[in-house]
Amino acid sequence: MRAPDDERAATAEGGSCPETERIHVEEPLRHGNGEKRSDRSREPRKKPAIVSATALRAMTFDPVRFVVPGYLAEGLTLLAGRPKLGKSWLMLDMAIAVAAGGESLGVNCTPGDVLFLALEDNQRRLRSRLDRLMPAGAPLPDGLNFAIEWPRASAGGLKFIEEWLAEHPAARLVVIDVLAAFRDPRHGNQQLYDGDYSALKSLQEIAMRAAVAIVVVHHTRKSGSEAGDPFEKVSGTLGLSGAADSVIVLDRDGVGCTLYGRGRDIPEFEVASEFDRKACRWRALGRADEVRRTDERKTILDELKQADEPLSPNEIAGATGMRQTNVRKLLSKMCKAGEVLKRGRGRYIHPDRTDLEARDVTDDVSAADATGHDREKPNINVTAENSTPGHVGHKVTKGTKAITIHVDVEDADVTGRCAAGHNAGEPGSDVTFRARDCDPVTDVTGGRSGIGHDDAQAAWRGRL
Repeated sequence: MRAPDDERAATAEGGSCPETERIHVEEPLRHGNGEKRSDRSREPRKKPAIVSATALRAMTFDPVRFVVPGYLAEGLTLLAGRPKLGKSWLMLDMAIAVAAGGESLGVNCTPGDVLFLALEDNQRRLRSRLDRLMPAGAPLPDGLNFAIEWPRASAGGLKFIEEWLAEHPAARLVVIDVLAAFRDPRHGNQQLYDGDYSALKSLQEIAMRAAVAIVVVHHTRKSGSEAGDPFEKVSGTLGLSGAADSVIVLDRDGVGCTLYGRGRDIPEFEVASEFDRKACRWRALGRADEVRRTDERKTILDELKQADEPLSPNEIAGATGMRQTNVRKLLSKMCKAGEVLKRGRGRYIHPDRTDLEARDVTDDVSAADATGHDREKPNINVTAENSTPGHVGHKVTKGTKAITIHVDVEDADVTGRCAAGHNAGEPGSDVTFRARDCDPVTDVTGGRSGIGHDDAQAAWRGRL
C-alpha cells in the first residue's frame, strides 16, 4: 500500500491516484445561471469597495443626462408594446432627433451619435421609413448609423457595441430592435428569471460605463394584471424589468394610446399619445388623465345627445364601453359643472335635450297595481310648476307600485294627470299633490286622489 507521502510525490512528478482521476472526469457542477463552478473558482477575486455614509455624502456627481428629456435617460431602457403598434417608428423618430439635435415627442433631444440595430428589417424597409420621416432633399444626420445584422450577446454582440462606443465618443443612443434577436438562448437548466435578468444586465453595465442610453425594444403579452398595471404586461419574467434602469410601455385601449414610463432616474409618466399616419410620427398629447378626461366627457355628452330617453350611468357605460365607476364619478362632476342635467333618480340628459324631461317622470310599469287597475299604458305624468333648484328625484309609492315624481323644491305645488280615471275622478282628471318640508316620510297628495283612494296617507307616501 502506497503511503500518503508517496502519493503526493507521484502527483508532483506527473503521476496520479485513482481518487484524483475520478474527480477530474466528473461533469463540473453548474450554478443556477448555467456557469460552471470551476469557471467561477478561477475568476480573480477582487475585494469589494466599501464606502461610509459620510464619505458618500461628500462625493459630487454629475447630474443624470437625458437623451430625450422626460423620457430617455442614460442607462438601459426597456421599451415594450404590442407587435405592429409602432414601437420601431417611435424609436426611429427618436434616433433621427438625437442624431440631428431635433425634436421628438414635443421635446428637444440632446445631440449625439446613434447606433440603430434594426434586426427585424432590411435596408429597403429602412430606406423607405427614412424617406417617410424625412422628406426628400432634407439632409440626413451624419451621426445616424444602422445595422441589420448583429451577433448575439455572447457571440460578440456586446463586444462590438463596446467597440463602437469607444470609436464614437460623442455617442448618446444605442437602439436594439428587438431583444429576441439579440439575447442568448436560455440554457436548459437555467431559471427563467435568471435568464431574463442576465439577458439585460450586461447591456445595463455597458450603458452605465459609457454614460449613454441603450434602448431594447421588446413585446408585451395580451393580458396584464387584474389591477391593470401596464408594466406587468411586459412579456417574460420580472427579471427584465429588474435589470433595466427604466421601463416604457406603449399600450392601446378603448380610449387611445398611452406611453407609460417608470424608472430609477426618470419621473414616472403617463402620456396620451397619437400616431400621425401621414407624417409617421408619434405625438405626445399631454398627461393621460387630463386628455382622457376630456375625451370621456365628450363621449358621454355625445351618447346623451343622441339618446331617446334619460340614461343611467350603467346604460352610458354599456353603450360607450367605459367603466361604470368612471362614468358615475364623471357624471357627478359634470352635473355640478352644468355640463349634464340630472332628471329623476340616477338618470341624466344632455342640456340640449330638455324635450326628454317630461318622459323622465312617466310611470311605464305594464302590470296591474294593488287596486286592480290596468297599467298597460303610462298612468301618470307629473311635472313641477316651480323649477327653482332644490331636492330632486323624490320617490312616491302607490300601493305596491313605485313611481318617480320629480319635485324640484322643498315646498312646491305639483300637478299631474291620471290617465286611467276611476271612481271619484273623471277619466283624465287632474290630481294635485304637495311636497311639504321634505320629511323622511311625507304626504304628497294633500287630499283625495283622482283614482279613488280616500286615505291620502295610505295611498300616496313620498320617501325622500
